[in-house]
Amino acid sequence: MDIINTPQERELLSGGVLSGKVRVPGDKSISHRALLFGAIADGITTVEGMLPAEDPISTAKCLRAMGPKISPIDHDGNPVQIQGVGLDGLEEPERILDCGNSGTTMRLLMGMLVGQQNRHFVLTGDQSLRHRPMERVSRPLKIMGGKVTGRSEGNFAPLAIQGSSLHGAVIGTPVASAQVKSALLLASLTAQGPTTVIEPSHSRDHSERMLRAFGADLQVGGEMGRHIIVRPGARLKGQKVVVPGDISSAAFWLVAGALLTGSDLTIENVGLNPTRTGILEVMEKMGAKIEVLTQEEIAGEPVGTLRVRSGPLKPFSIGGEIIPRLVDEVPILTVAACFCDGESKITGASELRVKETDRLTVMSRQLKRMGANIEEHSDGLIIYGGKTLKGASLDSETDHRVAMSLGIAALMAEGNSTLLQSEAAAVSYPNFWKDLERLRH
Repeated sequence: MDIINTPQERELLSGGVLSGKVRVPGDKSISHRALLFGAIADGITTVEGMLPAEDPISTAKCLRAMGPKISPIDHDGNPVQIQGVGLDGLEEPERILDCGNSGTTMRLLMGMLVGQQNRHFVLTGDQSLRHRPMERVSRPLKIMGGKVTGRSEGNFAPLAIQGSSLHGAVIGTPVASAQVKSALLLASLTAQGPTTVIEPSHSRDHSERMLRAFGADLQVGGEMGRHIIVRPGARLKGQKVVVPGDISSAAFWLVAGALLTGSDLTIENVGLNPTRTGILEVMEKMGAKIEVLTQEEIAGEPVGTLRVRSGPLKPFSIGGEIIPRLVDEVPILTVAACFCDGESKITGASELRVKETDRLTVMSRQLKRMGANIEEHSDGLIIYGGKTLKGASLDSETDHRVAMSLGIAALMAEGNSTLLQSEAAAVSYPNFWKDLERLRH
C-alpha cells in the first residue's frame, strides 16, 4: 500500500483486499493496571506483552516519580519489570505528575493516591485531558474521606490530592465506568473497613481479576457481578502478568476484514474477556463471518485467535447494558453501519462525549465529509447505511480511535482520502499504519 506522509497529512488509497495474520498490541487497560498494581505490590512484577504506547508510558513515568523502579517500555517486546514499594510506600513526588492524554492514568492514580497519608500530589495532563471530567471519581472518593481539589470543584485538572486516612463505604457509581470503579477499588485497599462498589451495569472487570491475582481480599457478587467488596489488610504480592492483545484494537481488523470483499484475516492473541466481547456479539448479529480458532486462559484472562472473512453485513441496534462492553468500539461500528444496507441505531452512549474527543460528534462530522447520512442525538447516532462514501479530506481531531476508524472507512470509499493527525493512532496502536500497509494487497 502506497502511503505518502507529510508533516500535515497521510494519504490512504481506497480498495484492495486484506489478508494474512496480525497480532495487535497488548491490551491498554490491562497494561495500565499491571503497572499500577505492580508499583504498590511487595516484590517484583514482570509484565510480558506490555503495550508500548503513549498512555501506559505516561503511567510508568508518573509511578517512577514516586519511587517504584520500572524498566523501559520499548517496542522490542522485552518484558517490563516493576520493583514495587508496597501499599503505603509511594513517595511524595518533587514535581507535578503529568498524565499526558491518558484519562485512565489520571483517574486510577486519584484512587491510588488519596489514601497515601501525609503526602501531597498534583496531577495534570495535556489540553484534552484537562477538559475531561474528573468529578465522577473525586466525588465518590470524598465519600471515603479523600481530599481532592481542582478546577470547577475538582472536576478538571490540574488536581491536587492531599493523602489522608480513608474509611470504607458503600458507593453506587453514577455510570458503568471501569475507570471510576477501579479508582474506588484502589482507594479501598488502604481504607479502614470494607468498601462495596455497586455499578449500574457491569463494566470491564480487569481490575477485579488482577487485584485478586495480586492477593487482594476482593469478592464479586450481586446481580451480574455488579457488587464488588474489598476488605483491606491483605498485602499485594508481585506477579508475572501476560498482557493479551487488545480486542479494541482487533475491532478495526474485524470490521475491515468483514467489509472489504475478498478479505481473510487471522488475528492472534486477542483478549476475550466477556466484559469486553460486546463487539463480537454485535458483529455476529450483523452476520459477520468470525470464528474463534483457539481459546485458552492466561493469567486469569481468556485469550484466543480470531479469523474474519468478508461478507455482507446487516444493520444493527445497540444500547443499554452492552454499551460498557464495547464503548471503545463504537467509532468503528459507526463506520461499519455506513456500509450496511439499512438503518443502524446506537443509544445509551453519552459516555463517548467525554473521551479523548466527543466521539459522537467527531465521527458524525468526519463521516459526513465522505457523504455518510448520520443523525446525531444526545446519547447516540442513527446511521442510514448503504450509501457510497467518497474519498475526502479527514481529520482525527487528535483521537486515536477516530484516526483508525477513518483509516478503515477510507479503504471502503470511492476515491482516495487524506487524514490529518494520523499519528494519534500511536496512543493505543503504534504500528497500525504499518500493519495496514502490510495486510493490504
